[in-house]
Amino acid sequence: MTWRLVIGLLMTVVTAVVAGRRAWWLFQLMRSGRPAHGRLNNLGARIRAEVSEVFGQARLLRWSVPGIAHFLTFWGFLILALTLLEAFGAFFERDFAVPIIGRWAVVGFLEDLFAVAVLIGIVTFAILRLRQSPQKLDRSSRFYGSHTGAAWVVLGMILLVVATLLLYRGAQWNTGYFPFGQTRWAFASWLTAEALAPLGQTANDVIETVFVLGQMAVVYVFLIIVLNSKHLHIFLAPINVVTKRIPHGLGPVQQLKDDDGKPLDFEEADPEKVPFGVGQVEDFTWKGLLDFATCTECGRCQSQCPAWNTGKPLSPKLLIMGLRDNAFGKAPYLLAGGHKDPTGEETATEAQLAKVPASALAEAERPLVGTEAETGVIDPDVLWSCTTCGACVEQCPVDIEHVDHIVDMRRYQVMIESSFPSEAGVMLRNLENKGNPWGASQRDREDWTKALDFEVPRATGPEDDFEYLFWVGCAGAFDDKAKKTTRAVATLLHEAGVKFAILGEGETCTGDPARRVGNEFLFQMMAQQTTETLNEVFGDRPVKKIVATCPHCFNTLANEYGQLGGHFDVIHHTQLLAKLVADGKLTPVKQVDGGVTYHDPCYLGRHNRVFAPPRDVLDAVATPNGDGGGVTEMPRFAERSFCCGAGGARMWMEERIGQRINVNRVEEALATGARTVAVSCPFCMTMLDDGVTGKKSVGEADDSVEVVDVATVLLRSVKPGT
Repeated sequence: MTWRLVIGLLMTVVTAVVAGRRAWWLFQLMRSGRPAHGRLNNLGARIRAEVSEVFGQARLLRWSVPGIAHFLTFWGFLILALTLLEAFGAFFERDFAVPIIGRWAVVGFLEDLFAVAVLIGIVTFAILRLRQSPQKLDRSSRFYGSHTGAAWVVLGMILLVVATLLLYRGAQWNTGYFPFGQTRWAFASWLTAEALAPLGQTANDVIETVFVLGQMAVVYVFLIIVLNSKHLHIFLAPINVVTKRIPHGLGPVQQLKDDDGKPLDFEEADPEKVPFGVGQVEDFTWKGLLDFATCTECGRCQSQCPAWNTGKPLSPKLLIMGLRDNAFGKAPYLLAGGHKDPTGEETATEAQLAKVPASALAEAERPLVGTEAETGVIDPDVLWSCTTCGACVEQCPVDIEHVDHIVDMRRYQVMIESSFPSEAGVMLRNLENKGNPWGASQRDREDWTKALDFEVPRATGPEDDFEYLFWVGCAGAFDDKAKKTTRAVATLLHEAGVKFAILGEGETCTGDPARRVGNEFLFQMMAQQTTETLNEVFGDRPVKKIVATCPHCFNTLANEYGQLGGHFDVIHHTQLLAKLVADGKLTPVKQVDGGVTYHDPCYLGRHNRVFAPPRDVLDAVATPNGDGGGVTEMPRFAERSFCCGAGGARMWMEERIGQRINVNRVEEALATGARTVAVSCPFCMTMLDDGVTGKKSVGEADDSVEVVDVATVLLRSVKPGT
C-alpha cells in the first residue's frame, strides 16, 4: 500500500502547487482593481442572500429545467465532498471512513443518491447544449463562442468524477473494504459491485486501487481546469453573491468615489490620480474584476436584453466576456506594475516591464472603448445601446452588475474623451442651459395647470399647508402626452381631498438622464441644487413626502439623492392612487371595457419592485377577464418586463440599428387583444404610443387601441366623461 500512498501524496502536492499558483494569480489580479467600499455591510442580508442564491439556487430555479439540473449538480458535489475525503483517506487506510458519520448507512445512501443526481444533471446539460448550441446565436462577435469547448471538457470531467467514484466503491464492496459494510442502502455502489463481482477478487483489488487513485487524479485535474476556465464561477460565485449590492442587485448607480471611499469632489479631484469613470480595465474596482471572472457564460442576461433581442450589438454576456478577456490578457502587465495615466503615458519602468510577454503588452495598448478597426475591447455601439433597464442584472445567477460597469465606461467617454452620440450632446446642453432635457423655458413649467378648474398651490416653504409635494417632472410639464397624466393625477388628488403642492418654476430636472448618459459632474450639480430647493421647502419636517409620476424621477429622488444629503419619502403616483382607492377616497363608478394590458416600466418595476399598485388600480376599474382580474398580462411582465427603449438616456438618442425596441414591445401588447395599453411612465407612454401609431398607419393595429397612463384610466372611471 506504500506505493499507493506515495503516488497519492505526490499528486496532491503537485496539484496544490499548480492550483495554488493560479489562485494566487487571480487574487493578485482582483486586488489590482480600485477599492470598492461598503461591500460587507448589512451582514445579515448578505448571509440570507448566500443561503437563498448559492445554497437554494433561487435565481437559477427561475429557469426550470436547467435550474433543476444545476441544483442537482451543485448539491451533488456538496454531498460528494464526503466521498473525496473517503478517497483521500483510502491512500492511508483501505477501509477509511469519515469520522463519526462515515459508517452510517444513510450517508452511503445519500452519497449514491447524489452521484446519480449529478449524472442526471450533466445528461440534462448535454442535451440542452446540443439543442441550444451557443454557435447558433453567433453574430460574428469577436468574443462569442471563444470559450464554448471548455463546457464539454468540464461535463466530461464531471462524468469521470462520478464514474471513477462508483467503480472504486463497487470494487471496495467486493473486496470487503467498503466503509458502509454490505448494506444495499448504497444502491449505486451495490449495483456497480454486482457488475464487477464476476471479475474476481484479484481484479477487484486492482480496480479498487486504480480507481481510488483515478478518482483523486480526475478531481485534481478538474480543479485545475476549473481555475483556468469559465467554470471558475464554482469558486467565485459565492464570493460575488456575498459582496453584491444590498438590498438587491438593482439600485442606485454607484457614486464616483476616491480611493478612501469618499464621494468625488470634482473641484478638488485630479483625474490623473482618480479616474472619472473607467477608461482602462484596471480602473474598475476589485468587485468589477470579480464580476468579470465570475461570469458563467450562461446567456440568461443576453436572453432578456432588449438591445440584443432587437438586433443591437450589445450582449451583456459578451460585454462581460470581453472585459474579462482583456483583464486576463493584460494581467501580466498589470501585475508587473504597468499602468498608463489619463494622458497615455506609461508610469512603469522598463525594468518592471522587461519580463512582460509581448501579448500582454499588446493587450495593454488596446483602447477599452473603440471600434474593431481601433482594436477596441468594447465597441461604442455596444456601450450606447444600453437602456439601463436592469434585465441583465435581474436575471444573472451570480449577481454581476452589468449596468454599473456600462455607466462607468460611459462616464469616462463623456467627461474625459468627450465621445458620445451627438443627440445626447444636445440633451446635455439643454440640461445645463435650461434645466430640462427638452430645452423648454422654465416659464412654461406650470402651463399644464391652465386647463384645470381648480387652483394648484405652489410650495414656497415649510409653513405651506400640504401633505405631498407633487413632483411633476420635465415630461409631465412639457410633453403634451405626459401633461394629460399630470392633470389626471392632480384632479384625482384634488377629488380625494389630498393636500398637495408643486414647485412650479422652482422645479428642474433631477439629473437622471445626465447620470445615465455618463455626465456625473452635471448630475451632481443638478442634484445638489434640487436637494437644496427641496430641503428649503420642507424645512425641518420629520417626514418629507413627495409623489412623482415619472419612475426615473421617483428612482433618482428616492434612491440616489441620499448620496448627496437629500433624504425624502418618495412614492410613485400609482402607489398613492392605489391607497386612495383602497381607502375609499376614490370610488370607480364606470368600468373600462375592451380589455386592459399593463406595461411595467423598468425603473418602477424591476428597479424598485413596484408591481402590485398599478395593477390594483386597473383591477378596480377594468372589466374582469377570464382569469378573474382586470388586466391581461403580456408574456413578459413584472420583473421580466421588456423595456420600452427609452431608459439610459436612450429617450434622446436615435435608434439606428436593428428593430426599434418600442415596436417589439408594442407587438407583444397588441397580441393580448386589449384596447387599452396602460403605462405608468411618461417615457414609456411616448415610446409605446409612437409604436402603436406606427402600427395603425400600416393597418396592424385597431384604431380603438390607445396608450394611456394608469391615472387617466382611473380618472375616466371615477369621473366619467373627463
